[in-house]
Amino acid sequence: MRSLLGVIFLMLIAFRGRSFSQEYVVPLYDEPVSASKDAAEREKIEHTDIIRISNVRVPDIAVYLPSKRFATGQAVVICPGGGYHILAYDLEGTDIARYLNSIGIAAAVLKYRLPVSCGCPEPWNAPLADARRAMRIVRHNAQAWNIDAAKVGVMGFSAGGHLASTLGTHFDSGIRDAQDPVERESCRPDFMILMYPVISFVDSTTHVGSREALLGKNPAASLISSFSSELQVRGDTPPAFLVHASDDQAVPVRNSLLMYEALHSKGIPVEMHVLTEGGHGFGLGVANPHVGSWTENLRLWLRSLNHTR
Repeated sequence: MRSLLGVIFLMLIAFRGRSFSQEYVVPLYDEPVSASKDAAEREKIEHTDIIRISNVRVPDIAVYLPSKRFATGQAVVICPGGGYHILAYDLEGTDIARYLNSIGIAAAVLKYRLPVSCGCPEPWNAPLADARRAMRIVRHNAQAWNIDAAKVGVMGFSAGGHLASTLGTHFDSGIRDAQDPVERESCRPDFMILMYPVISFVDSTTHVGSREALLGKNPAASLISSFSSELQVRGDTPPAFLVHASDDQAVPVRNSLLMYEALHSKGIPVEMHVLTEGGHGFGLGVANPHVGSWTENLRLWLRSLNHTR
C-alpha cells in the first residue's frame, strides 16, 4: 500500500511538473562569508535514503517557479532540517518546493551554513544571516520571478523550523543606506510555516542536539532566551501555520504548543494541526494519507491568506 501511494504521488508530481521548473541557483553572497575550520574540508553531499548536505561552504537558494498561468504570487523560502548538523535537502527541501509549485507557489530552497562547520566567530548567527539574506534576494527579484513582494513567507522543518521561527522573530525592514540594493529589502516573512519545529531552547522542552549544535554545550542564558522563539514573539511577528505529530519522540509537540500560545496571546493569526501519528521527519507524508493531509490544509490556509491581502 505504501509503495503504491508513493508511485501515485510521483506520477502526480510528474504530471503536474509541467507547471514548474528549477530556474535558478543563486549564491547568497558575492564573496566568501566564512572560513572553514579545516581548509581541506569540503561541502559533502550524501545520497542515501535522502539527500544529506553537510559542511556547507557556499550558501545559496535553489529557486523553483510555477508557470505564470498557475502562479498565485506567493513565495516561500524553505529551510530544510537536520539538527543544524546536516540538511535533509530533498525530503524537507526540493520535494516541498515541487509540491508548492504544483499549487502555484514559488519556492526557494535555502542551503544555509551549519554552525558545526561554518568556521564563524559566532556560529549561531550564520544560519539566521543566511535566512535573512535569502528573504531579501527573493523580494529583490520579485518582479523578475512573478512574485508579490508582500507575499513572501518562510517554511522550516525541525531545526529548519527553528531557523524559520527565529527569522520570524528576529527581522528588520531593510538597511536603507546599504550600498547593496538587496540589503535594502525587508527580511520580515509575511507568514511562517513551521513543520514539527524546534522552538524552545529551554531545558525541559528543547531538542538538545539542535541547541548544542547552534549554541554549544554551555550557552549563556541570554543566548538561550534569544533563540527560544516562544519568548521572542512580538506584535509584528507574522501569522503562522504549525504541524506536529503528538507521537514525535525527537522534538516534543510542546515546542509547537508553546509557539501557538505565544502567537495567540499577541493576537497573531495562527493555525495548528496536531496529528496523532507521524513521528518526526515525515516530510510530505506520502506513505500515510492521514499524515500527508497537512498539505491540503496548508493549501487552504495559504489560499485564505491570499484572499485577505
